[in-house]
Amino acid sequence: MNTRRAGLAGLLISVLLAVQPAWADGVEALRNFVQATRGAQGSFTQTVLARSGRKPQVSEGTFAFQRPGKFRWDYRTPYPQLLVGDGQKLWAWDRDLNQVTVKRLGDALGASPAAILAGDDAIEKNFELADGGMADGLTWVVARPRSAEGSFQAMRLGFAGGQLRQMELKDNFGQTTLLVFTRFESNPSLDPALFRFEPPKGADVVGE
Repeated sequence: MNTRRAGLAGLLISVLLAVQPAWADGVEALRNFVQATRGAQGSFTQTVLARSGRKPQVSEGTFAFQRPGKFRWDYRTPYPQLLVGDGQKLWAWDRDLNQVTVKRLGDALGASPAAILAGDDAIEKNFELADGGMADGLTWVVARPRSAEGSFQAMRLGFAGGQLRQMELKDNFGQTTLLVFTRFESNPSLDPALFRFEPPKGADVVGE
């Protein structure tokens, strides 16, 4: 009986050791995610922590993206705002002010946090990647932009079950933004209309 138990224990240890690198390698988790996830939709909670220690700003909304270059980020609360990337331009609509800001995506998407979700497969061209270990039940990777002209210092991305669960962004102003994906559906059939935007009638349009 003891010999049998020892044998089972040895088998379990062998299995755990065999799969441990897949759990511990955050870089590989990101690579697999980018290759396997061509699009997604779901919901999120966003918390912004200021360096000054003021009360965190919490917002909620829904998202959708489709590689390459198309995404929709819809803040529902507390302040309605819509961000749409149509592959060529980025549209930002402040519903309360009825103001639309538009600018070309160009190469900027490649070195932005949105590139992880909606960019092409050349992630390592624009980011330096490092394994972030295991924490809170997630496999983490750290991504730092190769360009010094970016608006942020580093991102941490947490994965579980092949899906992206959390993103933590530290910007150049000392703020930390934490995104928790409360629902994440990979590779759904998405309506192309999600990634089109027409400024509402009477909206003030600013930009290119």
